[in-house]
Amino acid sequence: MSDWFQPLPGFRRTPAGIERPVLRSLPKVLVYGSLLLMLPSLLVRVAGVAPADAAGASATMSVDNLVAGLLFLHWNVVLTVAIGAFIVMVMKGPAYVADAYPLEDADAAQANSARAQIRPSQDHMPIDRRSS
Repeated sequence: MSDWFQPLPGFRRTPAGIERPVLRSLPKVLVYGSLLLMLPSLLVRVAGVAPADAAGASATMSVDNLVAGLLFLHWNVVLTVAIGAFIVMVMKGPAYVADAYPLEDADAAQANSARAQIRPSQDHMPIDRRSS
């Protein structure tokens, strides 16, 4: 299995760019961003901004739905940035030699293509439409 990955001789690795600091900071961004986005929902409950009647419950539910939507959006953005930074990090890694894929009937394919070049194709023959 170690024969599968043979580094390309003479390949120079690209130095790390901003993708590594971005990947390192993403856990903090996820946690602190999530806590910051949950703050309005907490404030509505603790500060008692919404009245205790049905309109207050509706306002609280509205804030909760908005917070949930923003929270899921935040998580999706963090995940997308993480995937992009990981792809950049992998692409900057070492290059590997691609092994040749031998074709079993490569000689037959070359012979057929040589014959096709010599013989005119029947697709270009004029069609006689008078007989129909």
